[in-house]
Amino acid sequence: MEKEERTVMNEETALPEKQRAFGKAAGFIRKFFYVLFQCTWSFPQTLVGLIVFIANIRRKHFFYHGSVVTVWDSGSSVSLGLFLFVTRNAFGIVSRRGAARRVDLSRELLVHEYGHTIQSLVLGPLYLPVIGLPSVLWANRPKNIALRRAGMPYSAYWTENSANRLGERATKEASLRGTKY
Repeated sequence: MEKEERTVMNEETALPEKQRAFGKAAGFIRKFFYVLFQCTWSFPQTLVGLIVFIANIRRKHFFYHGSVVTVWDSGSSVSLGLFLFVTRNAFGIVSRRGAARRVDLSRELLVHEYGHTIQSLVLGPLYLPVIGLPSVLWANRPKNIALRRAGMPYSAYWTENSANRLGERATKEASLRGTKY
């Protein structure tokens, strides 16, 4: 006769104990390989990220899906391999049904930057020239800034749209789609 699994109720879900244990183990394994590949295949950008992290060691830090997040005072955010650097002032304009409003986009920005880490995993050492450089140019060139001020969403550029989609798929959370960030 098989032993019956006992169901444990908690805030998140009601799952048999064996399934919960498997889910935790799978999550650990996923994070382990995420860190391993960021430190090997994506070494160039992770090394740069480590240097920036050390330079900002006194800032607030936390973990997000295996990545190391630093909250800094820069007006922009950047993803460098294993490391995410997100602005403390993540505000943007969101238009819904013709009404625009200024909102805190911290969580959406975090998902977006995490999407760049997935791009880093896919492209490895090609990430900086293929994604990093075009993304920096899209964010900072005066012509591109003027386009966004005229109403073009930040996610209209392919590197940013891809980061949004990948971040949403990996985290199951909303990203910066439809915002004028």
